[in-house]
Amino acid sequence: MTTMLPIQRLEQYTFRFPQEVLMLNAQVNGEEDFVVVFRGFSSSLVNPTAADPEVPVLAEDAVIETVDRLQGPYNPDNPQYLERDIPWADFSDRLTELGL
Repeated sequence: MTTMLPIQRLEQYTFRFPQEVLMLNAQVNGEEDFVVVFRGFSSSLVNPTAADPEVPVLAEDAVIETVDRLQGPYNPDNPQYLERDIPWADFSDRLTELGL
């Protein structure tokens, strides 16, 4: 069995819950990054995102610090938070419980 990267697990979560948007706060090479995950796709709000959806937005060594759950579709002018600042360890446990 191939182990999925954390970002791939989060993309799978949004396939399963398409009404949700995830906003990630991550550290990439010591720099803060914010990533939006929606309906199986992810995009960095700070760094360039590859045009090829097969290229992960976050590298394997990136550190996801927190996850926010928002009601989709995401509207930056009026975000509808369902949960904020979920520690990655806690959200990862949820993903495991869901089989992701």
